[in-house]
Amino acid sequence: MIIQFQNPIYLLLLSLIPIYVIWYRRIGRRKEGTIRISSSSYFVKSFKRRGQNRHRITLGLNLLVILFIILGIARPQLIDYMEESKMEVIDMVLVLDISSSMLADDFKPNRLEVAKQTATEFISGRKGDRIGLLVFAGQTFIQCPLTVDMSVLKGLLQEVQVATRDYDGTAIGMAIANATNRLRHSEAKSKVMILLSDGSNNAGELDPITASDLASEFGIKIYTIGIGTDKATTRIPGRGLIRNEIDEKTLRQIASKTNGKYFRAKYANALREIYQEIDQLERSEIEVKTFTRHEDLYAWFLFPAFLLGLGGQVLNRSIFRNKT
Repeated sequence: MIIQFQNPIYLLLLSLIPIYVIWYRRIGRRKEGTIRISSSSYFVKSFKRRGQNRHRITLGLNLLVILFIILGIARPQLIDYMEESKMEVIDMVLVLDISSSMLADDFKPNRLEVAKQTATEFISGRKGDRIGLLVFAGQTFIQCPLTVDMSVLKGLLQEVQVATRDYDGTAIGMAIANATNRLRHSEAKSKVMILLSDGSNNAGELDPITASDLASEFGIKIYTIGIGTDKATTRIPGRGLIRNEIDEKTLRQIASKTNGKYFRAKYANALREIYQEIDQLERSEIEVKTFTRHEDLYAWFLFPAFLLGLGGQVLNRSIFRNKT
């Protein structure tokens, strides 16, 4: 908040006040009515002091009246600038593969732990969005529904473990369908799915392409990430070697059908860079409106000027002139 004057030109009149004081001291008071006496010793000091004080009070009141009138006609205003922010929220579901192949140690300590860490960093940078977490292997599970509580989401993400043998597999199509079901009723302007997998669809009742067509109908954009090195095989501690079976063709098609983008993460830093790129691509739009409020303050000067002027007249006509 600031104070400004609507008619600042009138503030130049303030220069008249010191000019008047100088004029009065040198010339003005000589022109006032006086009584000449042979000696001031005929009057006690207290009498002379009262007369001087009354004169100073009257002069001071008159100067204050002039000061307040000048400030009032300059029309001071209190200016208050207010900003109203409106952020377009993004609803987002992280779809994370938890099949047994995510234990492969081509990412240290394994693919799943690196995926969890980079996803946590990504979540920490999102402000105002609603984010959910779905995990899948041979079946899909909602780990966390859409929420704005990032601490709860990150806590549930850290609890994610590789699926047991009974639920092992890679049901990409069903994962997309279930995540679509979570997003289809969203009223957010932007609905996004980030799907990370290291394999090819080998389970579930719905193929990935059909599922991505369904997501597209609801305006859901899917970013797909294939995680794993280029080597033909990789090792799972305690289980031996497995084949790398990333179905890049299908992951590309899923992204293309939903106006998303496909990424390949061949090492940990690449995965981190991918999340950073998605973070920049899916930024909330913020609309800021500025409002200016004006409040006139001239009454706070003119009203005191009136009271001071009236008070000065009352003093002159009663106490100062009638009391000796």
